[in-house]
Amino acid sequence: MNNTIINEEKIENLIYEIRGKQVMLDSDLARLYQVETKRINEAVKNNQDKFPERFSFVLTVDE
Repeated sequence: MNNTIINEEKIENLIYEIRGKQVMLDSDLARLYQVETKRINEAVKNNQDKFPERFSFVLTVDE
């Protein structure tokens, strides 16, 4: 895994607008926190009370 620290300018480039909301992809969050993507998804799955429904959603094929 790449341990390069992402600077603020690059973080801004990782934020997308989807469905009128600013979002980051799970893979980008994982890289930012220097963990595997599956760990981010496990944390959300195992702690649903800490992550409101608006926190994550699955993209459609068109998106």
